[in-house]
Amino acid sequence: MRSKETSATGPPAQSGVKVLSDPMHDANPVDYIDAFLTAQDVAGISVSTYRRRIKQFSLWVADNNVQLPTREDILLYKHYLEERGLSPATISSYLVCVRRLFAWMQTTGLYPNIAEGIKGMKRPRGFRKDPLTVEQAKELLDSVPRDDFIGKRDFALINLLIRTGLRTIEIIRADVGDIRQNSSDTLLYVQGKGRADKDDFVILTPGALKPVNIYLAERGKLKEGDPLFVSTSNLNRDCRLSTRAISEIVRHRLSQVGLHSSRVTAHSLRHTAITLALKGGATLQEAQMLARHSDINTTLIYAHNLDRIEAAPEKKIDSLLV
Repeated sequence: MRSKETSATGPPAQSGVKVLSDPMHDANPVDYIDAFLTAQDVAGISVSTYRRRIKQFSLWVADNNVQLPTREDILLYKHYLEERGLSPATISSYLVCVRRLFAWMQTTGLYPNIAEGIKGMKRPRGFRKDPLTVEQAKELLDSVPRDDFIGKRDFALINLLIRTGLRTIEIIRADVGDIRQNSSDTLLYVQGKGRADKDDFVILTPGALKPVNIYLAERGKLKEGDPLFVSTSNLNRDCRLSTRAISEIVRHRLSQVGLHSSRVTAHSLRHTAITLALKGGATLQEAQMLARHSDINTTLIYAHNLDRIEAAPEKKIDSLLV
């Protein structure tokens, strides 16, 4: 990586980018990150995510002695992220924050938008995680012992993920009081990805609800605001599970049935639920409601994968060559 000498006249002109005549004090844009974050109209958790991702950029700027970044620097930063071996989705999320930072700075008259038009990485087709087969899902559930507190918790958690398609972040945010009765059905209200309120729900069938109730009964008297699932570690006992903790619980249980692939993780259980719903006869719209996909094209990927495998023209070729 190259270093850059500061300029007494402000940031260099970029092709097709209007340079503002008087960037405030010719200061480095990373000096305005706190002001940028304060100006964002997003939920607290999103501000934390922005701060974490922008920090990567500010560290790179400092490490490379970049005082007045240019468009070339943004491209070098993008290349640096690629060299780190980050996933296309992660790289794109970092670049989104950088683009928004410079767009805000241009709007406020602090710095030209040198990141305008910098593209993220193309995501690979399909999903990065694989669903379990019906047999694998059954084997996983059967393998979790339910004769102690940890076993009851892990079974209730994994069973809930497989039967409802909840995201791990939705599990983390769930409280005991989010389980509510509606007519003849029991619902779990969830705060979805990018949402500020618990304004969506999944239906807890008897098969999903019973293990949860058994686990909650083991915890004794609970308040509505208590976390639905809690840690048993010495440091965080009875505290809300983290994303990492859920991933580790699922990874451990998967390893016990011989599933060690990096493509089979906690997120695979969400894929499993959506895939099983479609295999069980759910319509595309019903699967979309289960997954809470805002765009039905995302749900279509699951349907396409199933159709591709079940139609399997390769098998038709085999039948002719027997």
